[in-house]
Amino acid sequence: MNQNEQKPNTTDTLEGKAGGEGIGGNGEQALKDLQLTLQEKTEEYKLLYDKYLRQAAEFENYKRLNQREQREQIRFGNEQLLKALLPAVDNLERAIASARDAKGADALVQGVDLTLKQLLGALAKFGVNPIQTVGQPFDPASHQAVAHVPSDEIPVNSVVEELQKGYKLHDRILRAAMVTVSAGPGESIGSNGTEGNGAEK
Repeated sequence: MNQNEQKPNTTDTLEGKAGGEGIGGNGEQALKDLQLTLQEKTEEYKLLYDKYLRQAAEFENYKRLNQREQREQIRFGNEQLLKALLPAVDNLERAIASARDAKGADALVQGVDLTLKQLLGALAKFGVNPIQTVGQPFDPASHQAVAHVPSDEIPVNSVVEELQKGYKLHDRILRAAMVTVSAGPGESIGSNGTEGNGAEK
């Protein structure tokens, strides 16, 4: 063996190993801490993102609801005004009917008739249209029955006569039509709800 060659110092070797193991342990702990922090931030991000998605969905629902309410307000905003005009239409119709029964005042009838047509045309522009009645099946949503009457021509539970026009504003009932309803051939229902054949026995 070469005398100049020195044997390794056992103390130095042990200290080196101990020092290396210490550095490695600190590195692993730091890595674990970083991983834990990353996991916590990831969970926090998920919670915040979920909250954002919920708030975005709620905002979209609110926006759609608000837009629908605005459309409804625009579509039916004139409802009260238009409803107030309907009695004028009724009076014009009555005046025309009375003048025709009297078989006179043709010029008056023509003038009032023209006025009525113009008024109905104006109402139609705003979506107001009369409800179909005579001969139609009775519909409690749009017809108001005031009596059941016998009829050989009109089927049972169909409208026989229109006593007052009803109107719709688009697809909404503005005023129900006042009508009489067929009780069938030779049958009638009195005010007390009893049925009869229209003649005393």
